[in-house]
Order: sequence, then C-alpha cells, then structure tokens
Amino acid sequence: MSARRGAWIAGSAAALCVAILFADYLAAARRAPVDAGQILNLQQQTKTDASLAPKLAAEHKRITAARQARRSRDNVVAWLLIATAAVFLTCIKALVGRAPGPRLPPKPPRAEQRPRCSNRLPKADEIDLAFVDAAIAKLGRSREAAIPLLQAIQNHYRYLPDEALRRICELTEITAAEIAGTSSFYARFRRSPVGQHVVRVCHGTACHVSGARQITDELRRYLAIPDGADTDPARLFTLDEVACLGCCSLAPVLMVDAHPAGKLTPATACDALQVFEPDREPA
Repeated sequence: MSARRGAWIAGSAAALCVAILFADYLAAARRAPVDAGQILNLQQQTKTDASLAPKLAAEHKRITAARQARRSRDNVVAWLLIATAAVFLTCIKALVGRAPGPRLPPKPPRAEQRPRCSNRLPKADEIDLAFVDAAIAKLGRSREAAIPLLQAIQNHYRYLPDEALRRICELTEITAAEIAGTSSFYARFRRSPVGQHVVRVCHGTACHVSGARQITDELRRYLAIPDGADTDPARLFTLDEVACLGCCSLAPVLMVDAHPAGKLTPATACDALQVFEPDREPA
C-alpha cells in the first residue's frame, strides 16, 4: 500500500471515529435530562405507591447499563482514533520526506564593480568548504546533526554561506527544507555575511527616549547600509538593534564589539566608530 493511499484511508477512519464520538456525546446530552426526569417522576410515584419500586429499580438498572455500554464503546472508538491518527501521521511524514524541498537561494550575480572587502573576511566565492567536510565527518550525516552542523558553520564563518549549506545537502540526509526552516527559526543564525565589528545600539526604554532611533538612522546613513541590510558594503561594520546593554546611566549607548560608548548624539555615535575605520579599505 502506498503512503498516499494509507494516509487517505487512515484519515478517513480517524474522521469516522471523531464523528462517532461526537454523535455519542450529542445523544448522551439529549438523553440525560429525559432519564433524569423519568427517575424523578418514578421516585415521586413510589412514595405514594410502593408497587412501583421494582419499576424504579429496573429503570435505574437500564440507565446504568446504557451508560456503561456507551462508555465502553467510546473507549474502543477513542483507541481506534489514536491508532488511525498515528498511521495517518506516519504516512504524511513519509510523503513529506520524499517530497523535494525548496531550493536554497542561488548566489546573486556578480556585479561588474563591487566594493573591496577587508582582507580579514573571505569573499563569497572564496569560501573554503574543507571545514564543512570535516564538520560532517565529525558530527554525522543524519538529520539529528542539522543544528550542531549549522552551529559549527556559524562559529567558523560567522554566518551560514549558501555554498556550505549546499554541501550539507549533498553529503548528508538533511534536506534543503530542513536547513531553511532551522536557520530561519533560530535568531542566532545569520544567512548574510557579518562585518569585522558588530555595533550594538541599545533600544531599551532609557536609550529609546534619549534618541536611540535617531542614532541608529544616522549610523545607517554614515555607513551607507542599504535598506533591508544590516552590514555596510565594505563588510567592516554590522549594525544590530538590541533590547538592553545594561548601561542605562549612559543612555543613549552603543557597543562596538566589547567597547561601550555612551551619552551619545547622532554625531558622536559616528565618532565612536572612527577608531575602527583604519581597518577598512577605502571603497
């Protein structure tokens, strides 16, 4: 039996079990007030006519037997529902596992002129995949190794290069869909190169009211960071907005790597980056 057909049969059986349980619930809900009314009526009549006591006992017995039968039937149907749901999920998992995942985004076309990058950071076409091969050999090729492999690649390259992710798909059981889902779910994974220096601008309450937004906007202008990006074209600075740097008394404050600067204005925030400017080659 194919997985598709098994999923269809199991899904239909699960839906039937749900319908039976729902119908039993509605029938019991409608029947309960009627039974309660009959018992109450017989109890009132038995007070004046003792000959009705056997009828009252028989009615009690009938109602109890009906409830027990319904409870037993519902238990059987509930177990069938669990079993059919498990079969359905197994078949769906098999179908999804065979389905081709979405392709990783292709490398962007090389522009005729691009800003020169720092010598400390490799270009996209200079990625050495030997580290990826070694990490796979060490951490394994199963799907369970997806997160450890991505963590190792992130720590080595400081982001997740497309070439490295393609190599993982080629050499392991991990699909492109699993890589895309994992790398987008965890915020610590980056899909774009990070600069030599990370500039963290605090946007906590104290810094926000002191002009953190204006500082961030001025830094983006000063570094010529394109819209939708967080790293300058020379890949010297990456600009991050953080919730708090723990320096509220210095608000507004930023931190370049581990070096804080506080009591900033948009102009002095740019000055705080100038000490790192010699590390960047002119564009």
